[in-house]
Amino acid sequence: TEMAAPRPLSRFWEWGKNIVCVGRNYAEHAREMQSAVPSEPVLFLKPSTAYAPEGSAILMPAYSRNLHHELELGVVMGRRGRAVPEAAAMDYVAGYALCLDMTARDVQDECKKKGLPWTLAKSFTASCPVSAFVPKEKIPDPHNLKLWLKVNGELRQEGDTSSMIFSIPYIISYVSKIMTLEEGDIILTGTPKGVGPVKENDEIQAGIHGVPKVSSATPPVRLQAW
Repeated sequence: TEMAAPRPLSRFWEWGKNIVCVGRNYAEHAREMQSAVPSEPVLFLKPSTAYAPEGSAILMPAYSRNLHHELELGVVMGRRGRAVPEAAAMDYVAGYALCLDMTARDVQDECKKKGLPWTLAKSFTASCPVSAFVPKEKIPDPHNLKLWLKVNGELRQEGDTSSMIFSIPYIISYVSKIMTLEEGDIILTGTPKGVGPVKENDEIQAGIHGVPKVSSATPPVRLQAW
């Protein structure tokens, strides 16, 4: 029997199963959301149909009138891990991608008021635009990056991964004690301050200073109603 072709990590969004998101991992973003700074990670999930690879449109859910961008560093898992010790966590990382956690803010506010889960606000189709895959070797220290996001050429978000509340090894260890992580899964590590609304036909560009060719959109992503 012929071996199946290996699944390339460079196209993790085509076959990776889980998108695990960490909420409120930057203190200034927690403050801008008038939320408490968490004592342990706040987790939620997006389905794999949330992926919108580089260059594809971001879809605006018909039931939202206030869609926000949230820029995040994504950590792509290179192998299966369950209850991974923090000291070994980076051995499980294959690489990184810049991600947008698109959020229907009006819907999220309603969910929060009612004490309901955030699924409607966070998990809709194309709510997770991702950049090209960046192999681990290209980023010697993921806690020393400056992320940026522009809407129609105007700088909206800029943040240093050094100001994450929970480090990447801590997050991997914490998540893997709850759910088994598999090769091709991604963890979104939270957004810095500066989140805000986007509307139809806006163009979003994002990148990592000092890491060429990492942008969540070349050409910029356009928002489309559906």
